[in-house]
Amino acid sequence: MEQMGETTRRNVIIAGATGAAAVVGVAGTTQVAQAATRKRSARSAQEPVVAHVEDHTSDTVTLMVGEREVVVHDRDLVVRLLDAAGGN
Repeated sequence: MEQMGETTRRNVIIAGATGAAAVVGVAGTTQVAQAATRKRSARSAQEPVVAHVEDHTSDTVTLMVGEREVVVHDRDLVVRLLDAAGGN
């Protein structure tokens, strides 16, 4: 996978931080209740995290974690992110 340029990454992080509030507002009470009961593992990220789903039909989520880029293949995660983000 091609690495994102620093300028692009900054734009994604800024847009992600702005959009995060909107995603929280869209999330249903069931999803919020489930999130509240889950506990983080000792290996959880300690830096800001931005998720990017480029193709809504795929199973790929690219996570920008601090200065790192992590690619995850998890269709359920893609669906949950898209559901939380809502639609037009």
